[in-house]
Formats: sequence, structure tokens, C-alpha cells
Amino acid sequence: MDRVITLDLEKQTVREINQFLHHDLGESSARVEILNPFGVHNIAVGLDAPVEVDIRGHAGYFTAGMNKQARVTVHGNVGWSVAENIMSGEVRVKGCASECAGASGHGGLVVIEGDASSRCGISMKGCDIVVGGGVGHMSAFMAQAGTLLVCGDAGPSLGDSLYETVIYVGGAIHSLGADAREEPLTADDRATIARLLAAARLERDPGSFKRVASARSLYHWHAGADHKAYS
Repeated sequence: MDRVITLDLEKQTVREINQFLHHDLGESSARVEILNPFGVHNIAVGLDAPVEVDIRGHAGYFTAGMNKQARVTVHGNVGWSVAENIMSGEVRVKGCASECAGASGHGGLVVIEGDASSRCGISMKGCDIVVGGGVGHMSAFMAQAGTLLVCGDAGPSLGDSLYETVIYVGGAIHSLGADAREEPLTADDRATIARLLAAARLERDPGSFKRVASARSLYHWHAGADHKAYS
């Protein structure tokens, strides 16, 4: 059985705990429990080992940012930018997330079991994000690659300036942003949705989602009549 290491933010600083996780963990199969987070920022940032980390309570900004290989679970809510720039591994929030969850994520899986606030998945570059509840306005703004799956409702301007990220929404969409459009759901989409739901351990009907993708009209600049006056 893997050894369990207990760290306590009532007795240790964030710097000390992150230092331990970066340099002193040793056996990569260990499981780490972090107690008494009390909304502290920057917990478990920059991990690069296949370790399991359980944060027992609410955490603050940038929790598990730049994650690589590790599996981090927050047993509570999180502040801004959880799993920001995730590279691989998994970051799971058992509660809700504030703004910019999974921002600029390159790979791996981010699961928010509750709701996520505005700009969820902003500028994502290849990660997968699954939200069990709804998301706020401007989610997936300028998202370039990867998949955002929202089981609940989506706020205004979903997918504004979208590139190659695909968004699936199970609930209502308030409005779509510039260049985002709803498209027919295909068999491949249903398979992707089923895979992500299984990975997130959520039960939904894959056929009940709507697909949102880029219309690609913003990829190129189209010179209009006004341009000729300056040529």
C-alpha cells in the first residue's frame, strides 16, 4: 500500500509544503494529504511527479497551477485560476471554482464537480475540462485546442473568438460569442462526450449535449472597400 504523507498548513507555510512536494517527496507512489488549507493561495503548484494529492478543504487562487503528472483533488471550493497552465495529470475540484479555471491548459484533465465562474477554459491549448454544473460568461474565450464539456448551463458570450476547441453544453446557452456557432452532434461527438464523462466519473446522456465550435470566419482578415482607399 502506498505510504500517506500528511502536511498541515496550520503548522507549515505554503512555501515549505511546495518545497517538499518539489524536492523532498522521494517515492513517487506516495499519497499526500494537505490539511487546513483555509483558502490559502498557490497550494501544490508546479508538481512534476505521479503523486496523488488530496487538499482537505477550500483552497485559494492558482491551486495546482502548472500541474504535470500529479493527480490533485480539492475537497472543497477553489478561487481564481485552478489548474492554470496544466500540462498533464488531473486536477479535480469537488466543489465550485471561481474565474479562469483551467486557463491556458496544454494537456491533462480538469474536473469541476460543481459550477465554474466566468472565463472557464480561457485560452485553453489542449487540455480537457469537464464541469458538472454550469459556467459563467466568456467561457472558452480564445480557446485554441482541447475540449470543454459543461453539463449545466453556459453564460453569455460562450466561445468568443474560438479557435479549434470544441464545447459541449448539456443545459441552456445564454448566448454565443463572436465566431462561435452551434453545429450538429455526430457519433464521434457522442463518443468523445462519453469518454470525458467516464473520466470525470459523471453520469449524463451523451446524446443530450449541444456542440459549439468555431465558424472560422475570424481566421483571416478580409479587406473591405474602405481598405482600397488606403492602398
